[in-house]
Amino acid sequence: MVKLKELLHYTQELMQVERFKDYCPNGLQVEGKLELRKIVTGVTASMALLEAAKRANADLILVHHGYFWRNEDARIVGIKRHRLAFLLNNDLNLMAYHLPLDAHPELGNNVQLARVLGIVPAGFAGESNMIGYGSLTHAITLQEFSAQIGVALQRTPLVIGDLGKMVKNVAWCTGAAQGYIDIAIELGVDVFISGEISEQTTHQSAESGVSYISAGHHVTERYGIQALGVHLAEKFNISHEFIDIKNPV
Repeated sequence: MVKLKELLHYTQELMQVERFKDYCPNGLQVEGKLELRKIVTGVTASMALLEAAKRANADLILVHHGYFWRNEDARIVGIKRHRLAFLLNNDLNLMAYHLPLDAHPELGNNVQLARVLGIVPAGFAGESNMIGYGSLTHAITLQEFSAQIGVALQRTPLVIGDLGKMVKNVAWCTGAAQGYIDIAIELGVDVFISGEISEQTTHQSAESGVSYISAGHHVTERYGIQALGVHLAEKFNISHEFIDIKNPV
């Protein structure tokens, strides 16, 4: 068992929250019980995750996508009311880390995804070092690489580019990071991987020669939150369970 205040203070420092200008508050978003025995982690604080966390006897729900996003309707109505009421009525804590979790050099979404996909990181670029770049151990075709990604993530990616092209140098950023393809182009990589794709991404890829792989927002961001949950559980000798609420996007 650990006190909420102790775990929160440690995690805020670990995630270096002050470095980031984010779209939501990072850290404790909804306060519940003050002593913790079990953490449940998940990608998004959907109602399905909240209900699953309660069934799993969680004291703290730790997510990548939490609440109170910039420019959203501030009224506590509808879906927001039901989610907050559920947390408060069940004395559940909700903590969320968005950009700090993407960019963390050991536990972050980008570092963890590289490990899953077999990419050897060389460095990070862009604002707050949000874009990873590195290489595969050997050159393979774009078709082979995309097939490997599909197996690793259990989701068929959308691929833009010549499937017979040989690729080795890779840049990547999890989630909705298709807008960073310009930086990938500047880095001179063979292929850029992110979670989502926009209409203009297709043209940017074709005209630059940098292939693009849209691997899925949800599946590319499953790994950082798990790594953070495992780390906190080991640090404070409490239980941890990752619950994956399936999402095709």
